[in-house]
Amino acid sequence: MKKIQIKIPVLLPQVASEKDTCVERLIKALEAKDGLERVHVADEEANGAPQLCFHYDPDKISIDRIQSIAERAGAEITKKYGHLLIKLSGIRHTRHARQIENKLLDIEGVLEASVTAAGMVRLEFDKNETNFDFIAKKLEKEDLEIEESSTNEGGLNKPAKSSENLEQKESKQQFSEKDKHAKDSESYAGGEEHAHEHGGILGKNTELIFAIISGALLGIGFGLSFVESIPEWVSLALYIGAYFFGGYFTAKEAIETVAKGGFEIDFLMLVAAIGAAILGEWAEGALLLFLFSLGHALEHYAMNKARKSIAALSDLAPKTALLKKDGLTEEVGIEKLSIGDTIVVRPNSKISADGVVVKGESSVNQAPITGESVPVDKVPVEDTAKDYSKVDDIKAENRVFSGTINGNNTMEIKVIKEARDSTLSRLVKLVNEAQTQKSPTQLLTDKFERYFVPSVLILVVTLLFAFLVIDEPFSASFYRAMAVLVAASPCALAISTPSAVLSGVARAAKSGVLIKGGRPLEDLGVITALAFDKTGTLTEGKPKLTQVVPLGDIQEEALLKIAVAVENLSEHPLAKAVVRDGKKMLEGSEIPEAFNLEAVLGKGIKASLEGDTIYIGNLDLYEGLNDMKPSEEIVEKVRDLEGGGNTTMLLRKNEEYIGIIALMDTPREAAKATLSELKKIGIKRMIMLTGDNQKVADAVAKEIGLTDAWGSLLPEEKVEAIKKLKEKESKVAMVGDGVNDAPAMANSTVGIAMGAAGSDVALETADIALMADKLETLPFAIGLSRKAKAIIKQNLWVSLGIVALLIPATIFGFANIGVAVVIHEGSTLLVVFNALRLLAYKK
Repeated sequence: MKKIQIKIPVLLPQVASEKDTCVERLIKALEAKDGLERVHVADEEANGAPQLCFHYDPDKISIDRIQSIAERAGAEITKKYGHLLIKLSGIRHTRHARQIENKLLDIEGVLEASVTAAGMVRLEFDKNETNFDFIAKKLEKEDLEIEESSTNEGGLNKPAKSSENLEQKESKQQFSEKDKHAKDSESYAGGEEHAHEHGGILGKNTELIFAIISGALLGIGFGLSFVESIPEWVSLALYIGAYFFGGYFTAKEAIETVAKGGFEIDFLMLVAAIGAAILGEWAEGALLLFLFSLGHALEHYAMNKARKSIAALSDLAPKTALLKKDGLTEEVGIEKLSIGDTIVVRPNSKISADGVVVKGESSVNQAPITGESVPVDKVPVEDTAKDYSKVDDIKAENRVFSGTINGNNTMEIKVIKEARDSTLSRLVKLVNEAQTQKSPTQLLTDKFERYFVPSVLILVVTLLFAFLVIDEPFSASFYRAMAVLVAASPCALAISTPSAVLSGVARAAKSGVLIKGGRPLEDLGVITALAFDKTGTLTEGKPKLTQVVPLGDIQEEALLKIAVAVENLSEHPLAKAVVRDGKKMLEGSEIPEAFNLEAVLGKGIKASLEGDTIYIGNLDLYEGLNDMKPSEEIVEKVRDLEGGGNTTMLLRKNEEYIGIIALMDTPREAAKATLSELKKIGIKRMIMLTGDNQKVADAVAKEIGLTDAWGSLLPEEKVEAIKKLKEKESKVAMVGDGVNDAPAMANSTVGIAMGAAGSDVALETADIALMADKLETLPFAIGLSRKAKAIIKQNLWVSLGIVALLIPATIFGFANIGVAVVIHEGSTLLVVFNALRLLAYKK
């Protein structure tokens, strides 16, 4: 049995994650082929891309045949299944979103659908059974308008006026719509103050104004009812006016829903209000409609605050750029920029594209992307002609991101990503997708509602016939049933979790933390253990010269000059670190020139300096050199330094050992303080997983305050380490760079990638991505998650508690319709505004 691995993006170009259902379909299709024993997602990745691992019998099938079968199966799946992310306007509330979700799932060919109250729709469909145009028409019939749409390959695009067929549209990663779908002044990116579907003759706040007018008429009518000299019909007329203004939007929604065969709370509220009028309780009916209308208007307004925080991300990128071509500068739309183009960024203006600095020096405010509060200094790259679009490890001082703000100097930027692929575009798309991912609590409440709502309706129908059993008129039974109907409506429950998730994701994005949905938002708050990769996560990821130890009569400065002179000839990363840090320590002293460099692979180097032969290397270099081996005392010093986590170099001049140089991948400055803060907020175990030897791991762990350090681990052993941790701690988060650590992150409860800005792989693979390469962001993310979890719990207690109290209170007559609607609407607003507190969360 042999194995071969193939990158998933090669087989399924439209699939962004190995967790996509299309990957499962591909695996099932391939495992049915003769000769393929097993197909699965590989633990390790190739250049950051997830891979499929094929276990095959070489006697039955060849590698070429596997490649051919896999590519053909992938092409068939890509041709058959479509993925869509759509931004809609017209979604009124959480319950309406759920209705639309169910209607989309009813469309033949739609396999998966998720709709949020914020208007984001995620769809997976069978292209042989349906297409975007058909889905769009269905949405149009629901009085919804498509503002933006995309496939998995591109960012959100505004609908264009075009008559291209579906295949042409998909090849461009955007979909056209009818003219009426194109919005001129209003768009998702603009972040309207209030959803237009609630607008009317008085503008976007018509519903709120109508509710206030209703309340005023109700109040005046109620006050005049106590004045004996004023006829009763005056108060009645005012109540009827209150009915009109308070019930206008409720009736509109109810009629639209019923006309489409739906059955919603708006209709039930309308029935309750009409019932109150029939019973002569005009004041109570008017109060019900006034409060229900006011509650809806305020709910829309409050939820829009969270939507605007996310919509504001889209506004970060400027719409145009100053393109420099043939010595001339012209203003063009950012969509016209190509990789390799040079753009000019003027002082105090936004940067239009992801790129590298090729001319000029400035400081850049990266807060919109990474959350960093201090501007970052930028300098030009050394090789301006190089193609940096394929380079993964571009230095922070050379790289800039679309949407960040230039300081006081003009810079020229070489574009390395098209507008739709920029870090900002990907961030916006992933945040929008995050809204459609339901949290465990939301899935639980959805399940609860499926059983609760029919139960309430059965109870209400039963209470309607209470007059047959109890000695009371039908009017009393009807009134009680309507009161129970109002009391039991699960409006607060429906919005309690989505509002908190939306607010939490929006608040995190504002501080440079991408949380991909409700599940990681909730899970991060309950983790008890954190596993860290070492290199580049807890440490700087680059070696530093830590100690210079002279042996014999030589002075430290003279030893350092010899080391810098010889290492200056080498390209090895450790040699570069010695030269860089050594020159700083020598402060401009003259360095002699060395010649005739000879490298001994994996052991060290040899060179000539001022007539002497200089050797620099590890102990193994001198084992096979000649009989002049280092003394036991020197060996012991080297071993002591290595035991402290250092990488050592022993220097020899001719036959004499003259000194030891020690380097170390030093811990980040913020590591110790951050781990201390994590300990204070209740993280019990903090474990470092590293491929370095155990001595190095222990030294770093002791210095920064880790509880455990597990060294000498291969990538697959890190996965086993995470599984072992999960057995003991149940909830474990893995923190790494999202590339080499992807398998371990995938097996943890929550995978957290650091320095995700500029790393497509980290953005795609992690559950939570810290855009800045800063460890100190971690306590904020965990704190926000805990706050979100607490608010979700509070909202559940409030929403379920109110229903549990109100139902018996209305059944036994302790509360009338007026009291029920006040408490019902009050609890709905309470959970929404409670969730909005997350937008103001601070560490």
